[in-house]
Amino acid sequence: MPQAPLTVAISECLTGGEVRHDGGHKRSSLPHDKLAGVFEFRPVCPEVGIGLGIPREAIRLVGSVESPKAVGAKDASFDVTTRLEEFAKQQSPLLDDVHGHIFTKSSPSCGLFRVKVYSKKDAPPEPKGRGVYAAEVARLRPDLPLEENGRLLDPVLRENFVTRTFVHAHWRALEADGVTARSLIAFHSAYKFLVMAHSVPGYRQLGRLLSDLSTDVDTIAPRYFSQMMHALAKPASRSGHANVLSHLQGYVKDKLSSFARRELTDLIESYRRGEIPLMAPLALLKHHLGEHEAIYAWNQLYLQPHPASAGLRKDL
Repeated sequence: MPQAPLTVAISECLTGGEVRHDGGHKRSSLPHDKLAGVFEFRPVCPEVGIGLGIPREAIRLVGSVESPKAVGAKDASFDVTTRLEEFAKQQSPLLDDVHGHIFTKSSPSCGLFRVKVYSKKDAPPEPKGRGVYAAEVARLRPDLPLEENGRLLDPVLRENFVTRTFVHAHWRALEADGVTARSLIAFHSAYKFLVMAHSVPGYRQLGRLLSDLSTDVDTIAPRYFSQMMHALAKPASRSGHANVLSHLQGYVKDKLSSFARRELTDLIESYRRGEIPLMAPLALLKHHLGEHEAIYAWNQLYLQPHPASAGLRKDL
């Protein structure tokens, strides 16, 4: 597993930078305490980056939801759409060494989800758009983990985003060493149960993709990683976690006493029903895997996809 802290790009206002149109910031809207020690932030403000002053006229999205323009809220002739898109293109090479990007909720430049788009005169805005800069980053970096600050207040979405950043960092390290058929299989073997927890169809799709590596590995590898990141983008449900816990239990089932086997099974099912947190069955499972030296299962990165010190799974 890669070592923390990982470098993550972030909208500068979320770090406390007073760069918003009104000269303010949005630091309090990000759970800094929950991410302490996990990330090293690299702040960027696209609106300041294109030369807009502080303070400045607010901008908003107008036109079609699919391809809106970013214009002045008071002066619609003030159009910064192309400048924001060009700034994203300039920034893209600078994202080579980052493993995620956190954007500002509702921002016409940085909002990732449900940004208001004023599509018709005198009609209420549609909360279905994406900020111009964020949309371009997403297009240019489709495999980079992206998230919004407001969603990171949710423990499930927060853990999911952090998981994806560590997988991304691990893959980048693999690429730096040169991806071979052997290293690709090893990578998949380490993450197969993590992917299964998020998406069983995604897990099966990846398995089929790797079923024949006699062709060009350099062609298969990027496809594999893109499909993997797509599968992981869906947060793991309780059912998904419980399914994987049961599969991993199978590696020690025959070595446990009937009491220990029933105890672990009951904990997994209790978690599935929402009665206890994930850490309860997970801790007992890890104990049994270690005690009985179930090495293959013990080495599954599902068990610890990010630093345990962050405590990201205690609220799942």
